[in-house]
Amino acid sequence: MTLRPYLLLALTLALFSCGSDPLPKPKAMLRLDYQKPEYAKVDLKLPFTFEKNTNANDINYIKLDGINNSSGANIIYPNMKGTIYLTYKKVTTTNLDSLLRDAQNLTQKHTLKADEIESIVYENPSKKVFGMFYEVGGNAASQSQFYVTDSLNHFLNGSLYFYAKPNYDSILPAADYLKNDIKHIMETVQWKY
Repeated sequence: MTLRPYLLLALTLALFSCGSDPLPKPKAMLRLDYQKPEYAKVDLKLPFTFEKNTNANDINYIKLDGINNSSGANIIYPNMKGTIYLTYKKVTTTNLDSLLRDAQNLTQKHTLKADEIESIVYENPSKKVFGMFYEVGGNAASQSQFYVTDSLNHFLNGSLYFYAKPNYDSILPAADYLKNDIKHIMETVQWKY
């Protein structure tokens, strides 16, 4: 009579222990296919032109601020949930240093979350476009930032932001794709005099 509970327990364990052996998941990589970029010239009511990726939405938002002599545009990439924000300011005899300082400080604010910040100097003397590109590594809010100027009349800075919580591993493919678009914007900027 005392064997009955043990026999019932052994039979129950035998029934529930039967099954297939667990198999580890095969190794795989996330596949993200982005369309090959094609660029078209953008000529809006801004003091500069540039080329943007045709995979982005048409620019339909231009902000103008007559008090601060600034304007800007947003280049939206809905399938990547990201936006490149462009802000233009007119250079005066007294504000170039503060514009440069503000652009550099904007990037440095990300040092708390960034693993690294790589800066690349950009110069195109024939078009009078000089600037800096910043690539921010890690879980920072903005993965890429830049500024370009002719040092006399024009100053343009831009930042890339995603609509998602910054997780560097998840947004890295989109950040790399858009980094190339930002570099293309820098290379194709032409000032309107």
